Amino acid sequence: MLKKRIIPKFLIRDRRLVKGLRFHENFREAGNPVSTAKVYDSYGVDELLFVDIDATPGKRLVDGSIIERVSEEVFMPFTVGGGIRNLRQIADLLRSGADKVSINTAAIENPGFIREAASRFGNQCIVVSIDYQRDADGKQRVVSHCGTESTPRAPLEWALRMQDAHAGEIMLCSIDRDGTMDGYDLDLIAEAAQRLDVPLIASSGAGTLQHCREAFAAGADAITISSMFLFTDHSPIKVRSYLATNGVSVRSQKGSHS
Repeated sequence: MLKKRIIPKFLIRDRRLVKGLRFHENFREAGNPVSTAKVYDSYGVDELLFVDIDATPGKRLVDGSIIERVSEEVFMPFTVGGGIRNLRQIADLLRSGADKVSINTAAIENPGFIREAASRFGNQCIVVSIDYQRDADGKQRVVSHCGTESTPRAPLEWALRMQDAHAGEIMLCSIDRDGTMDGYDLDLIAEAAQRLDVPLIASSGAGTLQHCREAFAAGADAITISSMFLFTDHSPIKVRSYLATNGVSVRSQKGSHS
């Protein structure tokens, strides 16, 4: 059985680590992404996720200089997202040190892009990130452009389509739960886990140790955590210990320098 993964999620704005609420509210600065990544590296987390939240709205690519600095300082796999629109950009990010790329808006605008990217770089390098929220009718809809443009697509339907396009992993990110620390969207995680064959990453909502266990019990292969690590006393070490004690198969604690 594959080990469940714990992935700190870094949101980058102006080269600083930030965290908001529901994508657009109450942003707080949370430090330097490179030095914070080094701390998590010493904790022995499984992966890191970096998302430049201004890249797509600003019609530019994620800042590659940060990726290069991180790759020099940490020795765990990490995924990078933000403004990726073509194969050359993916190649540049992988060359800068990223192990995977996370693609959202470009997949919605051109679903064939995911198939092309997976064919060129391998499925294992391509993560499709699906941001979604409830509309006025209470239905969950996929949202693009960093949560600013709604689409008619349902998140699970879109996840299955992206799997068919050879995405290596699917990440489900609930805008309604982002930064709330009220728990993951367990219903959608459970439904998606039953129907997807590729690994499922649950994102948005972690606030307690129990929330992490619940997401894995629902079927997630990995979870991302942001606010809970940045603004509470819960560390990756504490999360890993709690999960192992409660029967979740996680890696033993070991930093990448160990």
